[in-house]
Amino acid sequence: MSMSHDIDAFGRAQLQSRREAGDGETTVGITKQQAAANRDAIVSAADGLFRERGVEAVGLNELMGAAGLTRGGFYNHFASKDALVDTVLATAMAIGSSNLNRAITAAQALGSDPLTERIDWYLSPEHRANIEHGCPNASFAGDARRLDPAARGHYAKGLAENLDRLAQIVDTPELGEGERRARAIALFSEMVGALLLSRAVADADPALADEILDSARTDLHHRTGAAR
Repeated sequence: MSMSHDIDAFGRAQLQSRREAGDGETTVGITKQQAAANRDAIVSAADGLFRERGVEAVGLNELMGAAGLTRGGFYNHFASKDALVDTVLATAMAIGSSNLNRAITAAQALGSDPLTERIDWYLSPEHRANIEHGCPNASFAGDARRLDPAARGHYAKGLAENLDRLAQIVDTPELGEGERRARAIALFSEMVGALLLSRAVADADPALADEILDSARTDLHHRTGAAR
């Protein structure tokens, strides 16, 4: 049963139970700090599970168990599954943008080309394996179009920020602003596409998965003038 159906079916009984006697995770005896920690645990667990399995494939029991909490506490923190998904997408995309900014700043501080560094990291076996904590633009690409408008908006905002930042580090002085953005979109599209294809076949054909990463990485280095 999908998480949405699970929550909907459970929600009516849950809300009635609250009216009568409270539920398994009441606010009585729980500090604000613990309540905030519990909420963060739910968001963190959902983020990892949604990336790995897809939003609709994750049920409420599994989610709350992964967060180390009882099923009854879900509605103390979120009014619905959509509310949780909105929070997960907003948080994941904001963290992704922050991580990109830190990576660029670190590369520049070391005198390295930040675009080359980004390509090497993005198209690495380590990033391919790190689905739960890797780039959210790739991890949520398959789910984004099926989410509610608010979650789709968070995804689009995060993607636009990512493209804007990449356009700033495309080291091609002869290009105008619009051309630099177009170049960044094309480069990132190849990066995401190669990563997703490599992940799709990593278990069935590891050699092909590596070949996809290697070929895309080499092509991108040539196209950005960073061939080695």
